[in-house]
Amino acid sequence: MNKKSCSFHNEEELRDEQADSVSAAYSPPSDKDSSALLAFRGIPISELKSHSTLQALTTEANGWAPGVMSTEVLRAQEEWEAVDSIQLETGSQTSSDQSGQLISFSEALQHFQTVDLSSFKKRIQPTIRRTGLAALRHCLFGPPKLHQGLREERDLVLTIAQCGLDSQDPVHGRVLQTIYKKLTGSRFDCALHGDHWEDLGFQGANPATDLRGAGFLALLHLLYLVMDSKTLLMAQEILRLSRHHIQQFPFCLMSVNITRIVIQALREECLSRECNRQQKVIPVVNSFYAATFLHLAHIWKMQQKTISDSGFVLKDLEVLAKKSPRQLLKTLEIYLARVSKGQSSLLGAQKHYGAQAPHCKELTFTGVCDLPPCSSEGTWLN
Repeated sequence: MNKKSCSFHNEEELRDEQADSVSAAYSPPSDKDSSALLAFRGIPISELKSHSTLQALTTEANGWAPGVMSTEVLRAQEEWEAVDSIQLETGSQTSSDQSGQLISFSEALQHFQTVDLSSFKKRIQPTIRRTGLAALRHCLFGPPKLHQGLREERDLVLTIAQCGLDSQDPVHGRVLQTIYKKLTGSRFDCALHGDHWEDLGFQGANPATDLRGAGFLALLHLLYLVMDSKTLLMAQEILRLSRHHIQQFPFCLMSVNITRIVIQALREECLSRECNRQQKVIPVVNSFYAATFLHLAHIWKMQQKTISDSGFVLKDLEVLAKKSPRQLLKTLEIYLARVSKGQSSLLGAQKHYGAQAPHCKELTFTGVCDLPPCSSEGTWLN
């Protein structure tokens, strides 16, 4: 009986020792351990792989190796290996310190003022070449010539219109990201190629393919539109109109066509009087773009235009823009004044837009480049 009792007590003591050892092995972390865990939380996930402490913890020094790895473990390992190679878009070289940052119009413009554009500048034709009677009529009754001191600024605008979208240029990428975020309200970056650009009114997944005749100036104009609080409200209004279930049109593609009209008006010296008055070119060009886009939206809404009317609307808009630029600019001033006072807009409320509208690619859009050439006063910029 004594032997059994002694054996029982020995076994009980052995279990108590094992429990104490297990408890010691899994004791709550000390303050020092907690501070180490907090330190790990402050390390970006992309840098955890190279951390020396984690490398030491994950080595096979203790001789441990998994037997059979599950598919979940393998997939997790593949995702971990890809952590530090994830980028927004293949070919995007946006630096980490600029990723996600909005870019202002002035910053984007300064980029073009500092880079070498000599190869693009060779392509521009600053003014329309006129001969014979057309030249005489323009000399006698046409607008005044642009002041000499403003011609370099005008040439910069036309040179930017010759530049395409370069996905390798971080500034170009930031311009696209800013346009997307401001129009959609998204806080996150998006891919430079994808169907989301079609949702904003480009014809395809790559915005670069829709810039014919306007170049990067078309994107700068959109950037100008969305980076000012008052014109952003106007842009969002026009975007809502473009999603009307009957009056739908491709918003960004229409904007590109407005930029083409602006380029032509600048080359035909239709803006020279206003530029000379303000002693500026780029601000006048920007305001003229916004005013022309606003007038198109107003006509589209009030006259219940549809996508089948696009070519005729743009043609009439071109004639009005060249003939009465000051009238359009005055209308824009009135609109912005009403917006600043919180009054109702010129476009009015839109009740039907969004999911009911068919996709833009299913519709046929006629832009200014698809119309017959202008009169003898000039030809379209190709």
